[in-house]
Order: sequence, then C-alpha cells, then structure tokens
Amino acid sequence: MAAFEPGTNVPRDEFEFANQPTSVQSFENALAKARDGSRLRVADAIELLTTGSESPGIDRERKEAVLEAADRRRAAVVGEEVTVVANLNNNVTTACDTGCLFCNFKDSAEQFRADRPDDHPGFTKTPAESREIVAEAVERGIYEVTSVSGLHPAFALDEEHRELLEAVDPADRGTVNYRPPDAYTTDPGTYVEQIEAMSVGGVHVHSMTPEEAAHARRGTDWDYHEVYRRLQNAGLDSVPGTAAEILVDEVRDVICPAKIDTGEWLAAMEAAADVGLDITSTIMYGHVENEAHRALHLKRVRDLQDRTGAITEFVPLSFVHPNTPLAENGMVDSGATRAEDELMIAVSRLFLDNVEHIQSSWVKYGDEFGLKLLSCGADDFMGTILSEEITARAGGDFGQYRSFADYDELIRSVGRRPVERSTDYRQREPIRGEPPGPRLGPKADGTPLIE
Repeated sequence: MAAFEPGTNVPRDEFEFANQPTSVQSFENALAKARDGSRLRVADAIELLTTGSESPGIDRERKEAVLEAADRRRAAVVGEEVTVVANLNNNVTTACDTGCLFCNFKDSAEQFRADRPDDHPGFTKTPAESREIVAEAVERGIYEVTSVSGLHPAFALDEEHRELLEAVDPADRGTVNYRPPDAYTTDPGTYVEQIEAMSVGGVHVHSMTPEEAAHARRGTDWDYHEVYRRLQNAGLDSVPGTAAEILVDEVRDVICPAKIDTGEWLAAMEAAADVGLDITSTIMYGHVENEAHRALHLKRVRDLQDRTGAITEFVPLSFVHPNTPLAENGMVDSGATRAEDELMIAVSRLFLDNVEHIQSSWVKYGDEFGLKLLSCGADDFMGTILSEEITARAGGDFGQYRSFADYDELIRSVGRRPVERSTDYRQREPIRGEPPGPRLGPKADGTPLIE
C-alpha cells in the first residue's frame, strides 16, 4: 500500500472554484515527460503537484520521484552553484487601503492622516530618508536595494501625475484613491522622487511591482509603458514580479478583490520588459487556492517568458498565515505543508523550462528546510535583506537578515558552492574570505556586510 503524506490537494468545495485539481493525464506519463525534458502541460503539472489527481494526499514515493527529476534538471541547467545577492529592503510605506486578506504588512492609510493620533505601528519614509538608508547600505557593500510598498493615497508617479490627480474634484478623489500629501503626517513624495533617492552610488534599484505601477497611473490615460519609461529614467533597473499571488482571477477575487486582475498584472510586466527592464516572477501559494490554480499560474508565467525573455528568476513564496485576515476570519487555519513546498519548488523547475533560476526563500522556509529545497530544484538562496518587514509582520519567525559568513557555511554544508550574484545573475563572484563579504556592489571590497 502506498504511503501518503497529508496534503491539500482535496478540492476546496467551500470556495466553489471552477478550476479543480483533476486531469485526464496519468501521473506516470507526466513524470516520464518531466524526466525526458518534454514541455509540460497544465494537466501534467497538476499530476506532479498532487502526485496523482485520482486520490487524495501526497504519495511519498511519487513525491520523491518528482523531487529527484527536478534536482537532476537543476544540475543540468545551472550546475552546483547556489547564488545569493547582497541587498537591502527599503519598503517606503505601510499605508495601504487595498485590503488584501493575505497581508498584515499594511496599515490603514486613515491612521497616517495629519489630524489623527500618531500611535499606529506603521511608517512612511520621505525620499530624503530613503536616500540616507540606501546610501549607508551602499557604503557597507550592497549590490541591490529592493523596495515594495503599500499604496499610499498621496503617492503620485511624478509632478505631472500629481497635477492631474489634484485636478480631480475633491468629492471624486476617492474614486482614484488620492489625497494630497499635506493631509498626512509624512509626505512620501512621488514614485519618481523615491526611485531617484534610492538610485545612489551606482546601486541596482529593484522596485515598482505591477500593483504599484497601476497606482502610479490611476486617473490618467497613460499605459504601463509610459509609467515604466518614466521610472527607468529616474533610475529604476528592474521590476519585482510580486503582487502576482495566484494568477487566476477566481482566486484573486477571494484573497485580493481590490487588486489588479491577472490580465493587468501580465500587461504591466510585459510593458516593463518592453522598455528594457529585467523582471522577476513569483507565486504566493498555500492559502485558498488548489493545485490547478498553481499549475495555471505556472503556465501564465511561462507564456510571459516566451513573449519577453526578461524573467531572471521565479520565486515560490509559501503563505505565512498567522496574523493575516485570512486566518483571523477563519478562511484558512494553516499554510502549505512541507510536502507541498517541496513539490512547488520541484514542479516550478520542471515546468518553467525557459526560466533559469528558482529561488528558495529562507525567510519563508527557514534555514534547514530552505537548504533542503536546494535539492528539490532551487539554485538561489535569496539575499542579505538587511530589513524585511513584510513576512515578520505576518508572523514569520525566521529572521530578517543574513551575513555572507552564514551563507558560506550553510551552502557548503549541503555540498554546494556559494556564489554572490548580481540582480540579473549576469555577474558572479565566488563567496570567499575570512570572514567573507560581498564584492559585486559599487562600494563592495570583500568586507563583511554584517558583523
């Protein structure tokens, strides 16, 4: 009798999703295709993610076969290197009224009003404050600054955009989610001002998700190309493919109904690629979705890469459920199982035959399990992330920064080679030194980033 692990591949009827994890494909045929390198279909991905859609639970032997196939593919595509990037997270503001049920990073923008008590846990940084934070980190040796923020109502793309928003009748400004900066205790400036502020000392600026880009064009007839061109001129170097969550609208309608839909997300990313920006891609799984949704998401990412060739990495993000509205409202009582995490990494490697790099997030998975995922198809182990508020506020407990000495020890402990990379993976430098430090950043000289 087969040994099964607990999983979540039983159809979630309470959400009445049209897409369910069933297929006419067989697991054995899907695994054979994965092993020989054939391009997989959605039905194949469902079989691999469920280890057989004909029965509930995850079969351990079948799971191990999928993981082995993915690890072999990883070795063939990228070899034995495990890459990391020296980076800083500089999230500008937690002010956001989008109301996503999976998120506990945001704070209601009403709390930030100048006429309200300043006793909330949120924050907003001015462009000058962002510049100071990034400049100090550049001196310490970072290569990249990553910035993903809430949708502050006072944010505009630039001064031209602000003039257009100011011209909206005050009675109608709610329709474009706008209030002038003087309504708030702290003025976040414009997106262009923040990008210019963070673009200091030659650092690589990785920012402006599709959701932020949509916020940066609200109330105008500008397309995403115009938004990303202006941001690129301000110093933006690449775009994070977050805010993707699950790229299936029946799921988005449950967990983030106020966000842009799947088509808008894809249009924004394609526009960023069209203007010459590298992009990344993500999936946030383990909440209300099922394996059919995960498979469809992978197909949409692969199709986007077929069209653009601009995706540098794919990042599976396991849902951290404590302290989130989904958990507080009783819609979920856990995140993904470890078996699901392993299969998500593995099937991402096998399905995304046009995306070279798959990331294991130690922030989401922890060190021990994050290292295990490096044998399931992943080849990147995130970055130093000198500040990481999002997962911490959701209840994550795996730490908020990482030294190169830690990386060197951890990666070598599983028999792999630790390598520092640039954001786009085009520059690489073996991690070395006693103790080791970054070498690729504009001010990096091998000095440890973190004592």
